Amino acid sequence: MADTFTISVPRLHTERLTLREYRVADFELFADHLSDPESSAFLGSADRQAAWRIFNSHAGLWLLNQAGWWSIEDRQTGQLVGSVGAFFRHGSSVMEMGWNTYRAFWGKGIANEAAAAVLKYVFEVRREPKVRALVSAGNESSRRVAERLGMRYEMTTELDGKEINTYMRERG
Repeated sequence: MADTFTISVPRLHTERLTLREYRVADFELFADHLSDPESSAFLGSADRQAAWRIFNSHAGLWLLNQAGWWSIEDRQTGQLVGSVGAFFRHGSSVMEMGWNTYRAFWGKGIANEAAAAVLKYVFEVRREPKVRALVSAGNESSRRVAERLGMRYEMTTELDGKEINTYMRERG
């Protein structure tokens, strides 16, 4: 008999947002975001095939680690506005956070609001001792989000050939 898995992606709510599981219907906007040179300037762009792998990888993290990525939905309109995650990078025992807001919604505080909800979840529900964020050098918007979350610059390193700044925050 085959093993049966039940995966439950926790829903998080803020004043304006719902953080929820990825859905196949979310893929089009996700792929558009990754193919847009301006939106993906710090992430690296991806064609549809690569975007599909990334999308499925994000969703599949929940199965493997009980942590992963959420789609960010505007509570008032139901519109998809980005994604946010709390996950473990391969080989790391430190939880990592990431956030992306789709370009049409830049400058509206969505990344701040969604990431703050995830940070609360990481510390209060998961009881993780610390969390980090990897922010591409030059990505001032993401740097500001990390700093608003109380994360402090730790060091500069390299990831996939790109200069990355590591920000860290401990529970407390």
